Amino acid sequence: MLLFDRSEYQARVERVKAAMAARGIDVLLVASPANQFWLTGYDGWSFYTPQMVVVAADRAEPVWIGRKMDAAGAKFTAYLAADNVVPYPDEYVGSDTLHPMDFVADRLIDMGLGARAVGVETDDYYYTARWDHILRRRLPEADFHDAFLLVNRCRMVKSERELTYMRQAGQIAAAAQQAAFEAAAPGVRQCDVMAEVYRVTTAGLPEFGGTFPCKPPNAMVGEMCSAPHLSWTDEQLADGDIFYIELGGIRHRYHSPLSRCIYLGTPPDELKRLSEVIAEGLQAVLDTVRAGATCADLAAAWQRVSRKHGVEKDSRIGYPVGIGYPPTWGELTASLRSTDTTVLEPGMTFHCIPAIWREHDGVVISETFAVTETGAEVFAQSPRELFVKA
Repeated sequence: MLLFDRSEYQARVERVKAAMAARGIDVLLVASPANQFWLTGYDGWSFYTPQMVVVAADRAEPVWIGRKMDAAGAKFTAYLAADNVVPYPDEYVGSDTLHPMDFVADRLIDMGLGARAVGVETDDYYYTARWDHILRRRLPEADFHDAFLLVNRCRMVKSERELTYMRQAGQIAAAAQQAAFEAAAPGVRQCDVMAEVYRVTTAGLPEFGGTFPCKPPNAMVGEMCSAPHLSWTDEQLADGDIFYIELGGIRHRYHSPLSRCIYLGTPPDELKRLSEVIAEGLQAVLDTVRAGATCADLAAAWQRVSRKHGVEKDSRIGYPVGIGYPPTWGELTASLRSTDTTVLEPGMTFHCIPAIWREHDGVVISETFAVTETGAEVFAQSPRELFVKA
């Protein structure tokens, strides 16, 4: 079953072709699983072996090229015609003498695309140095162009159906944070709290189910909260612990991140004050959101609050989000920082996370929101405060 109407996929392809034309690219090779999903609907846990989506300016539909056993998945998830699903034999998998990029190069030559201006996602996680070497060697007449983030930028403005999935993901995220709060208590293992998070993000809500996340939640306790990207342990929680949880609600691969901290017992005044500063700064950012504002404008709103309270933060406060495949739910295209002049458009979606990491702890309150003509639409309904469980 397709997640979107065929017309929406076709409109996405045309948007990408327009971006290709603006950069003089005739053929785009899409390695990113997130971009492949957005362009075609193809969705399978098959990206651990090479696969590619080919977008040619003079072809109506993209072509998916992947492992033969995974081609069946395209029947269920991709909008493509059967002729545009091209499987390679399993002898190309895990071979010292054959590589799937050889197969891709052969197909491009067969399609008459081997001597064109070819765009490749040079800095994508899934486009390797070996892939690039083989393609350039096998296609000596091609003119290669860097097309990293070309599709990512086309993805930034979400359709109404995409926004619906992100709203649903936001509801799941709020339910997961509430489940973590209810489970957390002195004597309970950190891993048991996170098991409740996974239960909720997987099951979703009665009205709609969840999907597995593209990465584990960041979840740290105590001094480990000073490091933002660590994981939980099987240690028991204790009175006086702060539990930092950055998680995502997920609906059909669309991620809506949400971060909160749980304090067990009576929090120190300094921790409460810092949480209040973060909440105030986050609200100032949300109040600044509107079509036509820039990422730098949002960063400035945060800085006015943080500097007023003498709080220092030397990292960005957010980034665009949407489709998530390992290792990230970020779109990689922009940052909420003072030097980013990206102009906000209705339908763009961001995760604003003005977390503060100190030497012995860390505090976070975050929101995922959509840009509208007049403001921010926040996806999760969750108290914007330090969660205290006495």
